[in-house]
Amino acid sequence: MDKVITVSREFGSGGRELGVRLAEHFGIPFYDKELISMAADHADMAETAFQHYDEKLPDMHDPLDRHYYNPFSAVYKVPMSDQIFVAQSSFIRRLAEQGPCVIVGRCADRVLTDSVNLFIYAKMKDRVKRMVSLEPEADPQEMEKRIREVDRKRKDYYQYYTGAQWGRAQNYHLCVESGLVGVDGCLRAALAYLGEN
Repeated sequence: MDKVITVSREFGSGGRELGVRLAEHFGIPFYDKELISMAADHADMAETAFQHYDEKLPDMHDPLDRHYYNPFSAVYKVPMSDQIFVAQSSFIRRLAEQGPCVIVGRCADRVLTDSVNLFIYAKMKDRVKRMVSLEPEADPQEMEKRIREVDRKRKDYYQYYTGAQWGRAQNYHLCVESGLVGVDGCLRAALAYLGEN
């Protein structure tokens, strides 16, 4: 594999697990939440700020998002959430320059121009079942609410920062539904698409 693989995913579809397994198969680095601390270090910004704004839209009612960066004058105020997105995007491009890797989320499919972009999705009942199996103490109805909320935030964040529609097949090279075939089937489909046996 000589390209970066990006994995966008509906919450609970197994996209992160697929990313880990693809990275293991190809022997390349895997980046998801660890990208936050790495990008914060690279940008010389507080990791807590990156964590607070991870895949979140600017919120003018949030006192933390009122911290502005004024590069020239008050006319050019940039919300902290936008600064975080720019810093994270810059770091994603830097990782891609270093060689092949797998990056989950964070609009990497739009930040990079020469990556293989996957989208993993599943029916709600399959995602609830999967998440409850991972968190047995969770109430299925509460889990469904959580899934819907996370998906809504991801969709809004993606559209705000890229102008593209999250989950739309035309935005990805391969879309795979994990409910029917599981992560194993998604892995086989991705490897077949990438020309691996």
